[in-house]
Amino acid sequence: MTSLINPLVSVHNLCKSYDELPILKGVNLVMEKGDLVSIIGPSGCGKSTFLRCLNGLENFDSGDVMIAGVSLHRQFGEKISHRLVEQQSHELRQRVGMVFQQFNLFPNRTILDNVSLAPQVVKGISKSEAQDRAQIMLEKVGLGHFSKRYPSQMSGGQQQRAAIARALAMSPQVMLYDEPTSSLDPQLVDEVLAVMKALDNEGMTQIVVTHEILFAKEASDYIVYMEGGEIIEISDEDEIFINPQDQRTRNFLRRFM
Repeated sequence: MTSLINPLVSVHNLCKSYDELPILKGVNLVMEKGDLVSIIGPSGCGKSTFLRCLNGLENFDSGDVMIAGVSLHRQFGEKISHRLVEQQSHELRQRVGMVFQQFNLFPNRTILDNVSLAPQVVKGISKSEAQDRAQIMLEKVGLGHFSKRYPSQMSGGQQQRAAIARALAMSPQVMLYDEPTSSLDPQLVDEVLAVMKALDNEGMTQIVVTHEILFAKEASDYIVYMEGGEIIEISDEDEIFINPQDQRTRNFLRRFM
């Protein structure tokens, strides 16, 4: 996983601090197209911050990120122009989809409008074309008959699937998920995870920060274990559970075994 010739995602020595407190300490990750990588680890270890650095929601202090053809480079103390940051953020929004813990749907808009809005604003496509694609994405996640409903009329699982459809409507090359099932009742988790598995089968490249260890084990091509702002171990979905190489990984996984 560390020697791919043409990776779709490449992260080298990524560092990030808050008020001089190190959050990410030289993180490295390489992925090829179609990989599904799950990131697990204790709360506060930097998993969510890492994702937010990948999609431009957080500026990082130093390192190199290449994701879906967008290249980000930072050096300690370097001042980046606002124009460059805006340009990179615009490119990332078009190529990288993000699904959060909270659904972040507009409560006063129908699900169809929620899903079709970003392609109109960011890509400048017509309303009719955006709504046609939004309907296709809603059908993909099993919500084809819910397009005229409002978020308040849907369950948490349905709202999160709508959030996935909204991200897919932008035709991303990479999908990022930050604990997408943590706000859901247990009985609704499987319907969201099923959508992510289906996208994996279609070849979508996905990075999932998750506490759903069973999903990580069943669906991932690789599992990343993070602790203390560092990637401790990267392994395939079988090896990390059968024979974890680092004692910190073993200690974390012991509670789930």
